Amino acid sequence: MSNLNKIKPFLKWAGGKTQLINQLKDIFPNQLGNGLITRYIEPFIGGGAVFFYIAKSYQIEEFFISDINPELILAYQTIQKYVDDLIPLLFQLQTQYLSLNFPDRTNFYYQIRSQFNQKRQQIDFDKYNHDWLERTAQIIFLNRTCFNGLFRVNSKGEFNVPAGKYQKPTICDPDNLKAVEKVLQKALIYRGDFQLCSQYVHEKSLVYFDPPYKPLNKTSKFTSYSTHIFDDSEQLRLRDFYQQLDQKGAYLILSNSDSQNNNSLNNFFQQAYQKYTIKKVKANRSINSKTNLRGKINEIIITNY
Repeated sequence: MSNLNKIKPFLKWAGGKTQLINQLKDIFPNQLGNGLITRYIEPFIGGGAVFFYIAKSYQIEEFFISDINPELILAYQTIQKYVDDLIPLLFQLQTQYLSLNFPDRTNFYYQIRSQFNQKRQQIDFDKYNHDWLERTAQIIFLNRTCFNGLFRVNSKGEFNVPAGKYQKPTICDPDNLKAVEKVLQKALIYRGDFQLCSQYVHEKSLVYFDPPYKPLNKTSKFTSYSTHIFDDSEQLRLRDFYQQLDQKGAYLILSNSDSQNNNSLNNFFQQAYQKYTIKKVKANRSINSKTNLRGKINEIIITNY
């Protein structure tokens, strides 16, 4: 039986918010706990750590989650409706993978990655068919066995993360998948640009934005969760949208990198969001390939309340 208290993201996600939940929950509006917020909206769902935490911790009537990444949304929609068919496929992949020695595991990984990329053009991302099950199983398998648990694609939309080296990765977690399915029953899941969420926003909504982060320097660019490039102009388009939703009376939270980590004079976000409250939180940076460049850095949380 699924246990919502232990629910967690079914995908690892670079920049995921699991590690920041304890800091974020102290920033959540008080209205979240007293029933004045009835709708939760997250247009950059990613791994969904904040969504899952709120779903298990608060009485929210409706959830609206979306992302521009078609593979990601396909996986969420598949788990929402067909998790019982997905679990045996994942168990089969896990059994095969764990039965192999390390060289053969690597070969098996690249075999699945190649199949995944070759079949991309044949997938109808708009209408469910049986291929969605295999694809979701492959997404979870690749995510759980690739280097650093990344989800990264190239300009062609091909998954391009190399194989990882794990002793005993959990590829199939039936209890968690069933808990995820249960939470997703209350969610409208759709694919598209973040501005599409506007139609669902009202004064009893909490909207959480977790966009691709502004790179801290020229070598730290990691905006390849999808084929869509999220540059400074996109960051400012999101700022304009944030202001529009503020006018609707919704409660807004936005996460991003702190551009002052490397340059104390870089006021990009301070200028862009000067009308709002900006708080700094500590986060671990773990996706840098150079070990000496990993560690605690600041991220920012922007609220309109």
